[in-house]
This record gives sequence, C-alpha cells and structure tokens, in this order.
Amino acid sequence: MTSARPDLLIIGAGISGMTTAVRLAEDARGFRVRVVAERRPESSTSAAAGAIWDPIYANHPEVPAWSMYTYGVLRDLERAGRPGVRLVDGVEASRREIATPGWATSLPGFRECTAADLPDGFRSGWCYRAPIVDMPSYLAYLERRLIAAGTTIETARFDSLDEAFEQADVVVNCSGIGARELVPDPLVEPIRGQLVAVRNPGVTEFFAEHTDELEEMTYLLPQGDVLLLGGSADKDVDDLVPDPEVARGIVERCAGVVPAVAGATVLGHRVGIRPQREQIRVERVEAGGGRVVVHNYGHSGAGVSLSWGCAETVAGLLAGDL
Repeated sequence: MTSARPDLLIIGAGISGMTTAVRLAEDARGFRVRVVAERRPESSTSAAAGAIWDPIYANHPEVPAWSMYTYGVLRDLERAGRPGVRLVDGVEASRREIATPGWATSLPGFRECTAADLPDGFRSGWCYRAPIVDMPSYLAYLERRLIAAGTTIETARFDSLDEAFEQADVVVNCSGIGARELVPDPLVEPIRGQLVAVRNPGVTEFFAEHTDELEEMTYLLPQGDVLLLGGSADKDVDDLVPDPEVARGIVERCAGVVPAVAGATVLGHRVGIRPQREQIRVERVEAGGGRVVVHNYGHSGAGVSLSWGCAETVAGLLAGDL
C-alpha cells in the first residue's frame, strides 16, 4: 500500500460505521482511517433509532458476546458523562408466557416481573437496567472523537466495492441497507421502522415489548424531556415518509401502557430502514491483489446493541494487515 493512499476506508456513517471507525482510528498503532458515506451520520437510519440496548432482533452465534461487550462500553460511557447515553431501569414484557432469556439474568437490576409490573394484556416479563442512547447526540459525540483522531467523514456514493478499492486496498463495509446493492447481497432486506417523539409526560422507566412479530411492537423510551414511542417493522418497505396511520397506532398502543401518553405533545416523527439479514455478516474476504474487505452489516434493529462488540471483532480481523 503506497503512502499516497489511505490505510483503511470505511463505507457507511451509521452506528456500525461510526463505531468501527472510532475503534480503528483510536488504535494505538495509529491506523489512518477514512470514512465515506452516502449520508452523514445525522441523516442515517441510525439517527432515527430509538436505540435501547436489546439484543433480540438479530441473529449470529456471537450476538451474546457482542451485546455484552457493547453493554460494558455504553455503561462506561454513561459513567464518564459522555453525551447521549443513559442507563435506565425498566421492563421488557411479552403478551404470552415465555421464559426469561439467559442474557437478561446477569444484567444490573434484573428480577422477574410480578403481576403489578405488567400492563394489561402482558403475561410475563423481566426488569433490568439498560442503556438508552439519544442517537443524534451520540453520533455527534462519535464524530468528535473521529475528528480528534484525525479522521473526517466524506459524503460520496460507491456503486460497487471495486470503486472503493480504487481508493484503498483495505475496505470495511458498514453500508447497512446499502449492502444489498453495493456487495451485492440479496439477503439484505429493508425493514421500515417508525416511531413518534413526544414531550415526556413524566416517564422515567422504559417499557419494551418482547415479540417476534415483524409488524408492530410497543415501547416507550425516556430520554429526558423527550419520550420516544414505538414502533413498527414493515418488511420490504423502504419509504422514509412517516405514515400517519402507523403513528396513530403507535400512540394508542403506548397509551395503553402509560395513559398520559395519549395527551402528550407530539414533537416529531422518525423513520428509518433497518438492514435485516438472516444472519449478521461480520466477515473478512480476500478480494485478490492484496485487497481485503471486512463486512460488518445486517444488524437489523440491534445495531446499537452490538456496535462495540462488532467493531472489536473487525479490529481483530484486520490486526495482521495494518
């Protein structure tokens, strides 16, 4: 690799791309990292996310390890007073009788729910303390860390990995839903998610519905003066325009958990396209001619929950190259 070319090119400036870039740019060996994305962080799908740590919406054998590693990093960031990260007590509940998943039992504040903890219509659940991330603030914080490490974000679109290899011999693909065309990978499917931001009527604990359904779920995520209400999961839909009917349904379901939500002032609507894949792809591929691509995409709705764990794995996959 010549000195005139960047050591490493990261495609994508959502949560996976930004976290991976920070991990590599701050590495003690001094990687030179360049981030190129079609959209800046504040315009990415990640910026629209409710972003509670919850590893249930993704599939890969390493999900338990990635999620717990990320929990630890987010906990440390909260303790250090970093922007956008809160540790919040709350309830995850199901409308049917289910066993508590193993990942929940070791978390701070864990206990099985009693009947008094559960809203009407819910039959089982567990209490624990989870990181909730205010994504616009958090993404801006990650960008400041990148700038401090000498890395900037450029806006451009690659139509193929070959185009990226014209600029670097080592590429990390964190393109999210864009991987469907970039790689190309037809296993990546768009899942449209929508939520409603309201003025917080005094909610201090989160509520998250545990469900395998791909259409709608109920969650309330307090972020100070703002309360995020969710949500939806519309398969094969990539329209970013908020649907008023979906929004009304979200508010109605959330008001069934916290009645005060029904009269809360609506501050805005958020829509993002989750990159669903039957299994997350974190993989090193030799592209020939000394070129390497490491893929890091397909996280569906668990991008925040797995971000630091996946970034650490990417760093390990590149350890011998740079």
